[in-house]
Amino acid sequence: MESAATEAIRHFLILVIVVISIGMAAGKLASLLKLPDVAVFIAAGMLMGPGFGLIHESSGSLINQLILTVGSVLILFDGGRNLNLGGLRKVWITLTMLSVPGVLISVLVVGLGVHVLFGVDWTLAFLAAAVIASTDPASIIPVFKQVKIKERVRETVESESAFNDATGSIVTFALLAAAAGTGTLDFAGMAGAFLTTSLGGIAVGLVVSGVLTFFTAHVKYGLVREYTTIVMIVCALSSYLVADLLHVSGFMATFVAGLIWGNSELFRLSMSDKQLEVGSFAENTTVMMRMLIFVLLGSQVDFGTLGHYFWPSLGAVLVLMFVARPLTVLLCALPDRGVRWSWRELLFMCWVRETGVIPAALSGMIVGMGLPHAGIISAITFMAIVLTIVVQASTTAWVARKLGLEVREEAAAIPYSTRG
Repeated sequence: MESAATEAIRHFLILVIVVISIGMAAGKLASLLKLPDVAVFIAAGMLMGPGFGLIHESSGSLINQLILTVGSVLILFDGGRNLNLGGLRKVWITLTMLSVPGVLISVLVVGLGVHVLFGVDWTLAFLAAAVIASTDPASIIPVFKQVKIKERVRETVESESAFNDATGSIVTFALLAAAAGTGTLDFAGMAGAFLTTSLGGIAVGLVVSGVLTFFTAHVKYGLVREYTTIVMIVCALSSYLVADLLHVSGFMATFVAGLIWGNSELFRLSMSDKQLEVGSFAENTTVMMRMLIFVLLGSQVDFGTLGHYFWPSLGAVLVLMFVARPLTVLLCALPDRGVRWSWRELLFMCWVRETGVIPAALSGMIVGMGLPHAGIISAITFMAIVLTIVVQASTTAWVARKLGLEVREEAAAIPYSTRG
């Protein structure tokens, strides 16, 4: 008789092989259709999961949570690694505004829409809005690997997607506590939790990546230089783990760690001789993680729940896309006179705000807790994931081209895509 461990291992291997095989076929199709691969991955997952029943993996399973966490960490680290730290200094006001008050604006506007459309109480309405309020780095970063646009726009949108996770998560947990019957909202506690979580994540990322980068890239003390690629993976995973153990933002720690690693030259720590090796490994790893994450997400769409709440869920997501997001961008980016965003850039930022892994994880946790009306949150979340990824991600290149923000391949910032 086979042990439970043997069956679990076999199940994991079959799942990975099937999902990656489907992912490779979907990736080839995306290339032929000139679409972002994440959009085709999630569509393939919907077809192979609820459609043909070839993939059966619940959102709450250990395997699924492991893939979501590790995949998001590696994608987020690589996104930070490919950003120019000097460029972020120029847009820090916009970035800060989008990451904190921007999320709150989305929660208020979408929460009002959910309250009206579903007729639920305000706490549940704002909770549903908070789950989908933050943009998703695991969705956005891969899109910009395929769609080349002006650097300051790309860097702002990618960084926002990393930094606003802390705000979205903190607001979600505070509202969840109120929805579970623990009393009124503690706004002072929420503000303190945000500062602790976000600043703590930044500190962990700086320390972990600083130490590992030093012992990898220093001319004299580069003790593990021959293992640069391996150390990079350790840096990404350990940044998240240390932050999680300290109860601060693991995703923010990972993103900051990637920023430090990718901008090591600013600290006179060069890894230029490892660029090709590291860049090739990172690219293949993140592609595989995208396949696993988004094919599985697509396979977990509950069409029964989604169908039951289809029209109000659609209305809530349309409020998010066409009311909350434009209002957020205008209120948070337009006042930044130091950057002087053009209307074309602002319009592009209004359109690009994919929803993905983090909202899916938060929704799954809420459903698992058995919260009353959790099905409403689940339906809104999956509608947001499907609509923003399939519609917005698929049209990102077209919108960038129409707005004159697309950068030709030969003129793109090649060093940033191969940076070690």
